[in-house]
Amino acid sequence: MKNTTLFSLLAAVSLSLSSMALGGSAKTYQVTGPVLEMNDNMIAVQKGKDRWEIARDASSKVPSDLKVGDQVTITYTMTARDVEMKPAKGSKASAQKKE
Repeated sequence: MKNTTLFSLLAAVSLSLSSMALGGSAKTYQVTGPVLEMNDNMIAVQKGKDRWEIARDASSKVPSDLKVGDQVTITYTMTARDVEMKPAKGSKASAQKKE
């Protein structure tokens, strides 16, 4: 009985540590649709009624024969460009601004 409990505990710890190790990379997303426009800096894709502009750079893997109208699936990640701190609601800084 003690061995089973110990094994279960070790398995749970192992799973939680492995998920924490994998959690360090950014989540990937996909968008699929026809190419509307493209240049060296972005690819625009139609998704439903929306136009999605995905930034690209020299490291983006893009087929050399890709052209406007081709159906594509783009895999991308979201990366923070700028982070700005805001005062918490009810803090002294926000109370002073209201006066």
